[in-house]
Order: sequence, then C-alpha cells, then structure tokens
Amino acid sequence: MLTKFETKSNRVKGLSFHPKRPWILASLHSGVVQLWDYRMGTLIDRFDEHDGPVRGVHFHKSQPLFVSGGDDYKIKVWNYKLRRCLFTLLGHLDYIRTVQFHSEYPWIVSASDDQTIRIWNWQSRTCISVLTGHNHYVMCACFHPKDDLVVSASLDQTVRVWDISGLRKKTVAPGGEDVLRLPQMNSDLFGGGDAVVKYVLEGHDRGVNWAAFHPTLPLIVSGADDRQVKLWRMNDTKAWEVDTLRGHVNNVSCVLFHARQDIIVSNSEDKSIRVWDMSKRTGTQTFRREHDRFWILAAHPEVNLLAAGHDSGMIVFKLERERPAYATHGGTLYYVKERFLRAYDYQSQRDNPLISIRRSSTAGSNQGPRTLSYNPAESAVLITSDADGGTYELYLVPKDAASGREPSPEAKRGVGASAVFIARNRFAVLDKGAGQLLIKNLRNEVTKKCAPPCPATDAVFYAGTGMLLCRSEDKMVLFDVQQRTNLAEINTPFVKYVVWSADMAHVTLLSKHAIIIANKKLGNACTVHETIRVKSAAWDDTGVLVYTTLNHIKYCLPNGDSGIIRTLDAPVYITRVFGNIIYCLDRDGKNRQIQVDTTEYVFKLALLERKFDQVLAMIRGSALCGQSIIAYLQAKGFPEVALHFVQDERTRFALAVECGNIEIALQSAQELDDKDTWHRLGVEALRQGNHQIVEFSYHKTKNFERLSFLYLITGNLEKLAKMLKIAEMRSDSMSRFHNALYLGDVRERVRILEEAGQTALAYVTAATHGLSEDAERLAEGLEEVPPLEPGAQLLLPPQPILREDNWPLLTVSKGFFENLAAGGPAAEDAALGEEELEAGAWGEAELDLGEDGEAGAAGEPFVDAERGEDGEDGEGGWEMEDLELPPDMAPAAAAPGEAAVFAAPTAGVPAVQRWLQQGVLAADHVAAGAFDSAMRLLNRQLGIVNFEPLKPLFLEVHAAALAVAPGLPGMRPLAVPLERGWGAEEGAPAPAPAPSQPLSLALLEAKLQAMYRTVTEGKFSEALRQVNSILWSIPLTVVESRREVDDVKELLSIVKEYSIGLRCELERKTAPDDAKRGAELAAYFTHTKLQPAHLVLSLRSAMNATFKLKCYATSATFCRRMLELALPAKTQQTVRQVLAACERAPTDAVELSYDPRNPFDICSLTFTPIYRGNRFVEDPYTKARFQPECEGKVSPVGDLSRIGASASGLFCSPTQR
Repeated sequence: MLTKFETKSNRVKGLSFHPKRPWILASLHSGVVQLWDYRMGTLIDRFDEHDGPVRGVHFHKSQPLFVSGGDDYKIKVWNYKLRRCLFTLLGHLDYIRTVQFHSEYPWIVSASDDQTIRIWNWQSRTCISVLTGHNHYVMCACFHPKDDLVVSASLDQTVRVWDISGLRKKTVAPGGEDVLRLPQMNSDLFGGGDAVVKYVLEGHDRGVNWAAFHPTLPLIVSGADDRQVKLWRMNDTKAWEVDTLRGHVNNVSCVLFHARQDIIVSNSEDKSIRVWDMSKRTGTQTFRREHDRFWILAAHPEVNLLAAGHDSGMIVFKLERERPAYATHGGTLYYVKERFLRAYDYQSQRDNPLISIRRSSTAGSNQGPRTLSYNPAESAVLITSDADGGTYELYLVPKDAASGREPSPEAKRGVGASAVFIARNRFAVLDKGAGQLLIKNLRNEVTKKCAPPCPATDAVFYAGTGMLLCRSEDKMVLFDVQQRTNLAEINTPFVKYVVWSADMAHVTLLSKHAIIIANKKLGNACTVHETIRVKSAAWDDTGVLVYTTLNHIKYCLPNGDSGIIRTLDAPVYITRVFGNIIYCLDRDGKNRQIQVDTTEYVFKLALLERKFDQVLAMIRGSALCGQSIIAYLQAKGFPEVALHFVQDERTRFALAVECGNIEIALQSAQELDDKDTWHRLGVEALRQGNHQIVEFSYHKTKNFERLSFLYLITGNLEKLAKMLKIAEMRSDSMSRFHNALYLGDVRERVRILEEAGQTALAYVTAATHGLSEDAERLAEGLEEVPPLEPGAQLLLPPQPILREDNWPLLTVSKGFFENLAAGGPAAEDAALGEEELEAGAWGEAELDLGEDGEAGAAGEPFVDAERGEDGEDGEGGWEMEDLELPPDMAPAAAAPGEAAVFAAPTAGVPAVQRWLQQGVLAADHVAAGAFDSAMRLLNRQLGIVNFEPLKPLFLEVHAAALAVAPGLPGMRPLAVPLERGWGAEEGAPAPAPAPSQPLSLALLEAKLQAMYRTVTEGKFSEALRQVNSILWSIPLTVVESRREVDDVKELLSIVKEYSIGLRCELERKTAPDDAKRGAELAAYFTHTKLQPAHLVLSLRSAMNATFKLKCYATSATFCRRMLELALPAKTQQTVRQVLAACERAPTDAVELSYDPRNPFDICSLTFTPIYRGNRFVEDPYTKARFQPECEGKVSPVGDLSRIGASASGLFCSPTQR
C-alpha cells in the first residue's frame, strides 16, 4: 500500500472521490461532511447541517453537487461552489445508510434502516419510487454503471438486484408516464411496478453489509457479518454464487471491484484491508491498522486511487507503484513494461521488446520493478524490486535480442535493498541486514565487501565510476568505493531519485517536495521547494533541469531560479529532453512526446552565463516580453538588458537611470517632458558629473536656484551674471542677493539690501567691504549707525581656477548592451543638438518669468532682459545660444572607439540595499528603513491601510537590525548591519543576506499563553489588548521553515477567533440593561473557536443569560454542548440540573436572533450572525467575515486592514517564494 494522504478525525462512515478534481468527501460520525484536497493535503471546506452521524455521501459526475444522508432521516443535496445546502429530501423513517447519484439520469438512490430503498428525482425534488421487499435494515444500494439495475444488501442476509427499466421508461421515455402510470393507491401501498426484484441472492449466513456491481462484467461482490466475501455472476435470467473468499476474522464492512485491475478490495472490522485476486480467488495482500476498524471503501472512477475510512480518519492510497522502471543511455530508453524489458529508440521512435522479465510467484501487487540500471559496456541490466524485503535481478541482454530470435536469458538473482552498476563489470549491492556494501561481478560473485559510510544507509545511487551516493536519514554521502572514503556530504530531505547531467558535472536529488541541485562534489547546492509532489527530472543539452510534478512541467536553472513550462492533465515521467521536445513515459508505460516552448529558460540561462550575443538575438527574434521578464532582469541586476524589451517611455526612463545610461534617459525624458522626469535626470547626471545635462534639466524644470549654484561650482561667472539679470526681472530679491553673493558683486548686494528696506544691513555691507561713499550716503538716512565688527572678514566667493567641460571620470569599457545603445540610433537621438539650446527652443512659451504670467514686471519681452535702467541696449538680451555644447555631446564630433568612454566607478552594494533586493518580506523592508515600500507590501499582501498601530513595531524592527559602534572624535558613529544566518554550519551554503528580526514565533506563542491566562481571569479588555498586540506583530514576524509558516497561520486563526469573541463579550458589558441583546451576544461568543476551558466558561455564561431570560430551549442547547465536554463533577451536576429544568418547558419566552442549528460566522462590526449561504465580505488579513454593508471599513479585528480589499496573503518566510 502506498499511502498518498491521511487525515485524523472522528469515525469516517462515507467517502466519495470527485471524478475530475483531486478532491474527496468524507462524512463523519460526528455529523460533519469534510471536503479535502488529497493532492495538496488541505481541508477545503466543511459542511455541518446534519443532526447526528452522516453515513452516506456521493459526488455528482458532472454538476457541482454532492448528496449526503444521515441518521436524522434527511437526504441533503449540496452545491459545493455555493458552499451551502440547496434542499433536503424527506421521506425515510429511519437512519439512511447510503446515497448515490445516477451517472446519467437526475436520480438519487438511498438505502435506509426503514427496510426500503428510495429513488428520488433531485431536479423535481420528489421521490419517484420506493423499493420494498427487504425485511431488515438495508445497508447499501447502488446503481449499475450502465444497465437499469440497482443492487442492495440487507441484514436479512440477502442481496437483491432490482430492475428499474420500467421506471426509466415511465420518467424518461416521451409519453411514457401516461401509458405506464399505475393507480396511486397501489403505488403508495406496494411501491408501484416501476422497480421489480430481478434476483434474490441468498448464501450469506448473517446480515450483508455491502454489495457492488463490477464496472464492465456481469459480476456482483458482497461482504457480510459472516466474515465472508462472496462473488456472484448473473445473466438475463438468473444469478448464482461463483465463489467465497475467506480470510477476514470479523464483520466485512465494505467490498468493491478495482476499476483498473482484476482484483477485489475489502475491509473489515478486524482492522484490515484485504486484496483478492479475482482469477485465483485468493488473497494477495493484507494491510492492517493497530487500533482502527475499517468501515467504508471508495474507488476513484478515473485514477488508480482508493480510499478507506476508519475509526480515527481516512487514508487515500494506491495498491501499487505506477512509476515505470527506466534508464536512458545514448539515444535509447530501456524500460520495463508488462514483464518485458523494452528498448525505445528516440530517433526512429521504434519500440521493441528485448527480453522477458520473470516475475516471482510470491510477488505482491506492489512488488514489481522499482529501479533499472543499464551497463552499456556489457549490455547488462540490473532490476530491483521490493519483493521479499528487497531483491535484484541481473540480466545479460543478447545482442540480437530485438530480433526475437534468441531466447530470454536466465536472471541472476540476489537480495539487496539497492543495486547499481559502478564499473564496466562490477555492480554494488546494499545488504541492509548485514550492514555491508557488496561489490559483485557479472557472474553474481562477491569480489569485495566494505562498510557503508553511515550505519543507517538505506539506499545507494550511481555517482560515476567507482563512486556511490549513499542515502542515510537526512543526508546524502558521496562515497569512493575503491578508497573507502567519504568525499562529501550534503543535508537533504529524504531523497527518492538521483539524476545526473550528461557530463556528470551536476546532480539533482529528488525528494517528495524538494529538488536539490549540486555539482559533482555536492557543493554549490541550491534547493527548490514544491508544494506538489515531484515525480521526475532530466537535464537538457544546455544544462537546465526540466522536471515534472503531479500537474506541471517546470524548469530549474543551475542557480536555483525556476518556473513553469506547461501544465499536465496526468503525471508523466521525463526520460529525455531534446531541444523543445520532452520525451516521457506515462503511467501506462507508453512513450509520449510533448512539445514545449523553451524560450524563457534558454533566455535566462544565456543571461546567467553572460552570453549577451545570444540574449540579443532572442530579444530581436522572439516574442519574449512582459512585466515578469522585466522584473526578473531588474532583480538579477540587468536593467540594461531590460531596456531592450521596454516600449513604455516611463519604464524605459526608470531602467536607464537605474543602469546609469544617461543618453537613453535623456531621450526618454524628452519624450515624457514632465517636471519629475527632468528632476530625476538632473540628479543622475549630477551624480555622473555631466553638468551640461544637469544644466539642461534645470532649465526644463525652471529651477533657478539650483541653476545658479551649478554655475557657481563650475565657475561659469558669465552665466551667473545672466542669472542675476533673470532674478531682477522676476523681482525675486532673495535670488538676486544669492546671485550677487555668488558673483562677489558687493555693490549689487548693497543695492539689493537698500531696495529691500534693510538700510542698516546695506550700511554694514558697504562699510565692511570698503565702499566708503555708499556707506556715508546710507549712514545719513540712519537714526543710529550700527557698530562694525573689528575682526570682520570679507564675504567673497573664491575665484574659479579651472573650468572643465565635465568632471573627470575613470576610463572603463562599456558593457555589451551599453555599447549597443551608444552605437545605435538611440545614441544619436539622445545626443544634444545645437538647436535644443537655441533661444527659439527657450522662448517665452517655455520660460514664463513674470510673477503674474507676463514676461516681465513691466510687460517687457524676455529678449530685453539685459537692457539697462536707462533703456540702452546691453549685450543683446538673454540669448540661450551662448551655451555651447562640449565636443563629446555633439553628434558630429563623436570620437572613434566609443567602447572606451568615461563612466562612473561602480559603488559597492550596501547591506540595506541587499536586504531590499531579496524579496517580499515586509519585515526585511522595515529593518532596512524602507518604511514606504514595507507599507506598500503590507497593503498588497494583507490589505493593511491603518499603519498607526504598527509604528512602534516598525521602529523596534528597524533598530534591531543595526548595531552602532562609536567612531573617532569628530566622526560619525558606524552603523553595522546585523544579519540572520550567522550560525550556519561551515561548508553549508551561505544564506541569502537578510536582517536579524526581533519578532519570532516563540515570542508570539509566549504572548498567546499570557492572553490565555488573562481570559481565564476574566480580564477581557486586557486580553483584547494582548490579542491586538499579537495581530500587530504577525505581519512583521519572520520564520525559517514551511512548518513554522503553518504554525503562524494557525496562530493567526486562533487570535482572530479570540478577538471576535472578546469583542462580543465587551459589547455585551456595554449594555447591561438590554437582557435580550446580552443573551444574543453571549450565545454568539460560544460559536468562536476557543480553548476547551474558555469554551466551557462562555457556554456557562450563555446558559445563565438565556435561562434568566426564560429562553429554556436555547439554554438547553448550551447545556447539551457543555455535557459533551470534560467537566468537573460539580459543574456537570449543575448543568444537568439546569438541563432538566429547561426540558420541563422547552420553549423560549423571548425570540432571540440566534439559530444554533444553522452554522454562522459573527460580524465584528454589527455583532450579528452571518448564516451559511448568505453573502459576506472578508478581512483580507485575518479572514474574519463581515456583513456586505461593512465593505470598505477598517476591520476591528486588529484595526489594520480594509474589509473587502483584495490581497495576496501572509508572507512571513523566505521559503514561501
């Protein structure tokens, strides 16, 4: 038995597989119906409306429906998309044992302890036939897959086959209902003539628990309390017993035919599942549980899966492995199918059987070939299986085996857990019993013995000539057999398969949910985690690993980057990847070819290997585009490559600035022509020292202050003087003063101060700088002449000594893509032309210098900016053509050899920046000080809009990520980043750089325990503050494993329930006078998922509140719920007394807005129930539910997120990427 999925729950009485999706329904003895995804191992939904055990459940073949029947005499039809019960069918008078949809007609068949079988039309919601004849409980009833038959089993020791063709003609045939209608009275008394007994099968000595049809053959199988399984055959006229299968030692609960094999599967109350061979009529396998009795079996209609329900849950399993044993060498695939070793030639696509494989007569159904190892030098094959605890078979394949002329050779057999070839004429066998590695020759003789590298070694894999990979517990060891030494080891999950690249340079270790890629020395390992089971893998010719999961074909690059190539309808096992064709085997052992698009991973590989000519060819020749590729290129540090994908100018500008390509940035800025873009271009150009473009940008943004300072530091006094004139025209006194100060023009500064009314300052300036005439004139107008500072110094700027065009930079070679951009049309378009700086381009329409929209204060045109006060012409006005372009900016003057140009030296990457590059954890962004990006992440992931409660935590996380060391006197202290992963073992792969985090799962669990104690003490306000503290901490908590991620999500679910419950209780205490509302809120509190001790307290509070209100019926429900829990004897006695008092008058004096039978959630804003099936909106962070009118408000559960907002979900671990 290969267990694929297992659950722990109450006793499972009914099971049903979904025909298409990986879902299974389980109906429990507790009254709950669970819907599970057995592939992901998650509970999708639960349906809780039956009162008492649910014994039968079944999916519809095509509609989103399922039906359930229980001990409450009700049959309920559910829509799992709407997540609610559509309607209830009433008519049975006792427990309902089984229910089933018809595969074609809108019918449901049900079996009941009222000794009847009923057929219902679920569309008209009526009972269309009652089958009577059994005189004891009817334990099961089911339709025939194709014919108009029903088989039923009863405790009256009979199996009955019913002919329902009359019912079909009556209800389905046109006009048939009028012709075949029987008198209504006869129909009511005897069930009508629509369904008649065709056969009564008698042979069991005790009550029959189950009977089932064969999918295709005229066979019936039944199981009974006489511990026997009987096989029956039928024809058109009679049915008879074929054989009896004995072996169970207690009542047989369920039995069925396997859909794909000639076997019968039965389970029993003797705690076993047995498999029977239909042809030999003997048992082949038995699977036992230690403590649990089995009750129900289900078979998947399409896939080779079975499910069994027992006392403490259910299991989904397969009886045998479906993965074929195969090995590839050169252009040939060797594999085992139907007891033959076959060879498939990839080129000619010919498939030939080579030799027959003799299967052991004692081998069970799951003991076929497990692995195959091929030796091309000697044309030998090693096949291992699990038979007899692990065996191997050695075959020497004849050269003309494909012709079929030579007989199949005899196999040389032996015992061993694993067997692989390690040399031309040697193979290694692991003898687990003796704890030895045996080296044997092709005559199956031992030539050498040695101890495995670890005592716990349980499997060996090929690792090159004379080398083995040995699996031991949680690690793989590279072992040299000749030297008997351990060469390397690596910690891994449980490895199932090993795949080597063609050149043996890389190895892939496949486990159930992880892929580890390492080099031949097990170094430079990277791991890819999968939520779906990994099935197979193969290396392609370019060094990319292509692998399959249950439903995807994916790729993985040597650096660990992975992605999806395509989806799969059914699992396949990759044998070889050649170009864009994937060769694989399906579960039936058939060779398939799948054509895929490899462009994405070939492009990423070329980028990783820096084959830029190939990258450029793919950019130009393929349709590779999209935001994901651009984001990938940016994340991997190739923004210059992303430039070639982008057509949007704004994105193109951002990428050009990021990679420092000032020419393309200038071109995009001219296209966009907005203030923010020009400002960013100016900042980048200033960083690179290209002050001509800085000047151009400042002109575009009309940033006169920055422009004046630029002219000061570049020593351009001529243009500074013009800026002084501009400031005078704009009547900007402060700008005039700054420009006069930059120029060292003392007289102008005195004049400006005097005009501004600052006569005293004007006098001090003139007197200090030796302008005695102006000082005397100004002193006359002052009532009190200010004293001069005796040690005053002149405030004059230094004279510029050197005037260069651009600041000097290091001479470095441009990269491939920068060179391409510089030599292409983009570079020519990006260069500044002389006409860009003509006065026409800077005319009045672009540069509005007047305060109220006019050209000047007196309405004069801008070209007259340099006229003197007396109206005489100066130098001809503010002429922008005076700005000459440097030679390197003019297209005609481009120097030869453009590869050797000036570029800024590359700065190191700060630790904080590395943290920000790593991913989607908001806590890492907070630690790096990037609060804005952290808030955007939290808004996108959890819908958080109110960040005020998180402010103290933001500051705490940021402070914890940096240690400050004092520096030398006069120097700033040094901030040292603190990172996670300092305790990694030597030789282990270095973890990705990430900041240390103060918030941990252990801290949250400690807070949770403190909250539990506070709730127990009844301090609800304090407990709610503790709950909110946990809710605020979870978004900034970082954990390291997927298990801890599940723990954090479970913790979030717990505190959500407590938050809702505590708010209900606090709301109740705010209105003590409203007894009705208080009783409702107390009742709601009991429906939150609390700890048992707190649930008892809440139930007791609700019991008291409703009893005082004389709502005895409601109070009784709380009493019964309390009695189901473990109570102290004294409390239990009190509850029983209250229950007795309530049952004497089981009525409610006041009608409460509370229905204990209808499942509901509690809206924490309106404090009203949201019953199952009603519309609701969710808090994207905690998943708390609210009434639809609450959409858009801030959720009170944590006071963080907006109700109804869309969000991607909680990210708290690097393993979630």
